[in-house]
Amino acid sequence: MNYIHRLISDRLIKLLKHFPSVVLVGARQVGKSTLVRHLFPHYSYVLFDPYIDVENARADPDFFLSNHSTPLILDEVQYAPEVVSAIKRKIERNKKPGQYILTGSQQWGVIKQMAESLTGRTILMQLEPFALAEIAKHPPTTSWLEDWLSPSAYPGSDIALLDAPGKTYEQLWRGFLPDAQTTPLDLIHDFHASYQKTYIERDIRLIADISDLHQFTRFVRLAAALTAQEINYQELGRDLGIANQTAKKWLSLLKEVFEWHEIPAFSSNTIKRISSKSKGYFADTGQICYCQAISTPNALSSSPLWGAIFETAVINEIRKLLFWTGTTCNLYHWRSHAGAECDLIIEKDNVYYPIEIKAKSHPTRSDTSGITAFRKTYPKLNIANGLVLCLSEHSYKLSENDYALPWNVRSI
Repeated sequence: MNYIHRLISDRLIKLLKHFPSVVLVGARQVGKSTLVRHLFPHYSYVLFDPYIDVENARADPDFFLSNHSTPLILDEVQYAPEVVSAIKRKIERNKKPGQYILTGSQQWGVIKQMAESLTGRTILMQLEPFALAEIAKHPPTTSWLEDWLSPSAYPGSDIALLDAPGKTYEQLWRGFLPDAQTTPLDLIHDFHASYQKTYIERDIRLIADISDLHQFTRFVRLAAALTAQEINYQELGRDLGIANQTAKKWLSLLKEVFEWHEIPAFSSNTIKRISSKSKGYFADTGQICYCQAISTPNALSSSPLWGAIFETAVINEIRKLLFWTGTTCNLYHWRSHAGAECDLIIEKDNVYYPIEIKAKSHPTRSDTSGITAFRKTYPKLNIANGLVLCLSEHSYKLSENDYALPWNVRSI
């Protein structure tokens, strides 16, 4: 597979010109090693191992570092966390930018502690599976989302779409992991089966004591079926016959290996933001299709999970675009007691950008009902124009303040 330019490349290069180290995290096989070795071929490179103490790095981290000149890439650094304290001591003596790149794919808590111990000396970045803009034949140079998050922005009539190689059903069925892009369609099932066993299950076993792996595998498949829904630990536990706390722990483990993420509920009351149910999303739509035994792209089109899988793809795409630009904002979903809901609220600079996600090609004004309810519920908030991200090929106005926009838009 030819190297595909990653959207965060320029930002990563720029950060290393100003900070002594960068910590790059993300799920297995999203391309962290490929990215850093491609961008920084002149850096020395060490890959750590969960079972072998490579070059006695864990036993004697200071001696290990003294034997490696900088700049240096330390891959899968969560397997040698002792090295981080030694790096900190090195950087305290020499704050020269661009000395270390650390990568990690599991144990989010450990990696976060690493970044915190290097506060002021490092930047934490996250690499996701491919974005549509990366798979496209002619990648854009700017993010449509960054343009949209401007109070005066609105879609014009001359929007351009990304020229992705596959159709929507096939792309979501394949998923967005790099190796899945070149795997023949008849082997995609085998690819995702191997990914789950080789990476998800193995990494989980490295960070937690799970006595019943078969039960945990059933849990992963159930979590995939509940993507794009509010998280109900009682339901998860009841369906599998496990305790609520076990369900909560296992979902937390999926987050630690970057296979699951959550969006909190919005409320004008800060306490309610914390206590309301978050919505959960699987990290890759291909894994969802595998877990739910959706056998072909055509089968996805008639699956009862189609809407949830499309919403997951769109939410994941928005996260990737935000990581690309480094945009500082908060993400929420909103649901009223009466049942009205808005799939995504992006808060930036005290402005709220409501987004609905519809797996249809011709949304109508009725599809903005959740956005309208959100505006009526919070009349004092500074709420921007709303978007309905969908499968249309054109952008058009749905109401006075809301627009339909293709999810695969290149620019607005």
